[in-house]
Amino acid sequence: MKACLAAAALLAFAAQKDAIAVAAGLASADPATRTRAACELRELGSQAAPVIPRLAAMLDDGSPVDPAVCAERTWRFRGALRQGSGQALRQDSGQAQDSTTPGEQAASALVAIGAPAQPALLKALSGPVWIARRNAAWGLGALNSSEAVPALIEALKDTDAGVREQVAWALGAIGDRRAVDGLIGALGDPASGVRRQAAWALGALGDRRAVPALMKCLKDADAGVRKQSAWALGAIGG
Repeated sequence: MKACLAAAALLAFAAQKDAIAVAAGLASADPATRTRAACELRELGSQAAPVIPRLAAMLDDGSPVDPAVCAERTWRFRGALRQGSGQALRQDSGQAQDSTTPGEQAASALVAIGAPAQPALLKALSGPVWIARRNAAWGLGALNSSEAVPALIEALKDTDAGVREQVAWALGAIGDRRAVDGLIGALGDPASGVRRQAAWALGALGDRRAVPALMKCLKDADAGVRKQSAWALGAIGG
């Protein structure tokens, strides 16, 4: 028994050393190298916990990179969801859908680490850089972090529309009905993408309190909002 425990401890120590060695690539001047390092750290899962601060520091890195740099290890970051299909969509501003970024892959590595990464993501959600806030919102949603719901509700007021859209997705993904009132408010957001995402999230939550507001959105000026609201009403049902 002692031999087994000793062997397990040695393996864990070796994995931590591997994580620290791989993390050296996060400091590279080359965006592809930074992205590849984040992908490799994601593969280590919870064993990459010692480098959480370095991954969190890279959440604001929006350099476009070909996802092929990570081959099959690439986590195809997609934020929003199509109505009813479960197919994810990128939420970048003008960036091609066939690219990724070091920040996106850092977020995916933090999600793979799990609960120990949650404090770092919460801190980034209120940070000064919108790209980091958006990636953090995605990470908290992917972690299904109910503890993050109050902070995410507050982040529906973020100054950046892309962040607000990602936050609405995260709240729908987590599925906590504490978010209903905030998401109803987001149906009046000036950005149509936020309104669409809020409608999806309300449909995912399935709370009938959203029905009157969603009914009003059937007359929204944006066709996507109208379509998403109709889906949400169907999802809420009876």
